[in-house]
Amino acid sequence: MSFVKTLISNLVHGPSTEAYPFGPAWTPAHFRGRVEFKLSSCTACRACEQVCAPGAIRFDKTPEGLRFMLWHNTCVFCGLCEFYCPTDAIHQTNDWHMAHATERQYEIGIREVIPYVSCTGCGLKALASAPNPGGVEPPFSPEEVEIQRNLCPACRKKALAERGVQK
Repeated sequence: MSFVKTLISNLVHGPSTEAYPFGPAWTPAHFRGRVEFKLSSCTACRACEQVCAPGAIRFDKTPEGLRFMLWHNTCVFCGLCEFYCPTDAIHQTNDWHMAHATERQYEIGIREVIPYVSCTGCGLKALASAPNPGGVEPPFSPEEVEIQRNLCPACRKKALAERGVQK
């Protein structure tokens, strides 16, 4: 008898499934989906690599700089990388449309390189990573961020001390 009630309800109200892929599908507001990476905010702390349980995130040293790689087909969308990133360089979107043909599996990863630069303070080779603004008062201006980006860690520390910040 329950089956007849369900059948009549479905005939009156319509199907309860989504029209996807033939129409839009509802997505919850806080759904954890595709990961986005903002290279300009990355400090190269590698915390995301350390907390990534399935190993979807990897940093490799290359002659050009430090290469960030994230494989969406390995990611389990747990959100730990976003949670532990000190500068919000990693953000999870609510985009879950990641179906792809098998031959395209290596195209859906994120590959970015944090390049090496010559330190403007001492001339040594350093990564052009973003400075970690945590605890810096007053906050860095965009011009100061670019100046810090072109300094090695020792010169960054010296510049912060001259600015009056003990780090």
